[in-house]
Amino acid sequence: MSERAPIRAANVRPPLETSSDDKSYDVALLRRLAPFARPSLALFVVAGVLTPITSLSGLVQPLLQRAAVRAAIVDHSATDLVHVAGLFAVAITIEFVTRFAQTYTLQLGGQRTIAALRRATYAKVQRLPLSYLDRTPVGRVVTRVTNDADAIGELFASGAVLGIADLLTLLAILGFLLYLDVRLTLVTLLAVPPLVFTVQWIRVRAREAFRLIRASIAQLNAYVAEQVQGMAVVQAFGREAECLEEYRDINALHRDANYRSIRYDALLYSVVESIAAITVAIVLWYGSVRAGLLEAESSALYVGTVIAFYEYVQRFFTPIRDLSQKYTILQSSLAAAERVFALLDHAESDAPTGLEVSPYTRPADDVALELRDVSFGYRANHLVLRDIDLVVRRGERIAIVGPTGSGKTTITALAVRLYDVTAGHVLVDGKDVRELPSRELRGHFAFVPQDVFLFAGTVAENVAAFAAQRDDARIRACLERVAVWDLVDSRGGLEARVDERGANFSVGERQLLAFARALYLDRSILVLDEATANVDSATEARLERAVGTLLEGRTAIVIAHRLSTIRSADRIVVISKGRIAEEGTHAELLAKNGLYARLHALQFAEASAESAAAPSDSGASPPESA
Repeated sequence: MSERAPIRAANVRPPLETSSDDKSYDVALLRRLAPFARPSLALFVVAGVLTPITSLSGLVQPLLQRAAVRAAIVDHSATDLVHVAGLFAVAITIEFVTRFAQTYTLQLGGQRTIAALRRATYAKVQRLPLSYLDRTPVGRVVTRVTNDADAIGELFASGAVLGIADLLTLLAILGFLLYLDVRLTLVTLLAVPPLVFTVQWIRVRAREAFRLIRASIAQLNAYVAEQVQGMAVVQAFGREAECLEEYRDINALHRDANYRSIRYDALLYSVVESIAAITVAIVLWYGSVRAGLLEAESSALYVGTVIAFYEYVQRFFTPIRDLSQKYTILQSSLAAAERVFALLDHAESDAPTGLEVSPYTRPADDVALELRDVSFGYRANHLVLRDIDLVVRRGERIAIVGPTGSGKTTITALAVRLYDVTAGHVLVDGKDVRELPSRELRGHFAFVPQDVFLFAGTVAENVAAFAAQRDDARIRACLERVAVWDLVDSRGGLEARVDERGANFSVGERQLLAFARALYLDRSILVLDEATANVDSATEARLERAVGTLLEGRTAIVIAHRLSTIRSADRIVVISKGRIAEEGTHAELLAKNGLYARLHALQFAEASAESAAAPSDSGASPPESA
């Protein structure tokens, strides 16, 4: 075994360590939205500038009402009344225009911010290690990109991000109240302590309720996604009723979590409304008593003050009501932000880790791929591969065979760093795969997997899906070389429709299209993972003849169960129980009379039995001899 190369640890951004119940943690979450909001900073600045203008144009209106009462009742001046009415109309107009502009710019900036957050989240999902996606249901990942992002977007749609403006409005109203009447202001301020206590009591409980909502909706989406993907199996086994019952249980959890949040929201709103009504009643009672004790003219003037004061008290509780609603939205958004940023903080699989491989341990220039003392397990303490040493030279065509579950496909997954090795090194062109950016690394490989995935669109779009440019003539040539052009042409040519996941093509047809895709990419290393498993013998023969010239001088790794398809390989590697059991050519391995010889004999016996059992007029070709 080769000497282990020194490894330098990667720099990984640590997640937020503050307790989620700490206010500083909430501030940190909001601060992390700043990079996504920065491109729309001008819009938020405009909304922020318009906020005090909107507030002041609304706050001067009670003073104008007080002036109107004085002009009409005390001064009996029609001129002054008309003048005050004109100012009142101007104030209302300014408030309308600025409020519209403020709401529009704020929500426009918010939508741009959330769109940027969604893009970043989706890009992150593309870079996540497959180990994360293996243990995380698809629905939960989708929830992060869609529902959770929408919940954060409510911060902007509701104006909750401008909650500080409501606080400033409260202070401004307090100033006007003190200006009008200090005693009445002190009476009004009696409402503040119970409000503060109620908000603080509800805060922690509401946050936990919204966390449960985000978790339950993720579970709900995950279950629905799984059931839709497996609906054919569910229907085949008649499990619709049982699955519906499971869905009802998960849906009930989501419903109950929403019940909790609704209770706290209703409680907060009711407390604010009740305290507001009590405060207004006390203010009116106290004002009427004082007005009754004054002389006639002073009493008339005080009536105007009480009317203005009443308006200000109403406006005083309006931002408090808004704050209570915005606070509810803020708690929901922060609960969603926790989940989104937890995803964004997850370690990536394709980022270079800064590993260093000692120069003297690097392979020769003619080596395309090397696995050096590699061990790997999908789960801790359960290794799939153990101490694998494998060298693939440029232009060499090697085959990897072995029993199901022996680790054949895992080797190719490690080569393109879909997973990171548990121990050892995987080198491509002499560089550890963890040193290379994913685009550069995976640009060496073209894959034809056993389970082919086609995207909704057209045949041409699928064949050229991973190439920089689309060349229709080249696409057709590739389709012809894999003997599938006649089929494609009969369905409409290059623009033939492909349904989601290629559902309108058979399994074998999808494999042929995947082979055309690999040919079109023209990468230096071609990986065929059971690429002909679902192709009939006649098509398989045509396919092998078509790609024979392509494999000349090209590095190829072929994973196969059908041993008859890999007899011409330069080297056959036999994997058993996660280790390399044998290596050699087809003839050499048969001569060894080991595992490969036993597998070959077993397959030949099965093929002979199937041929003997087939009707004589079936037209089936005799099995290929060993």
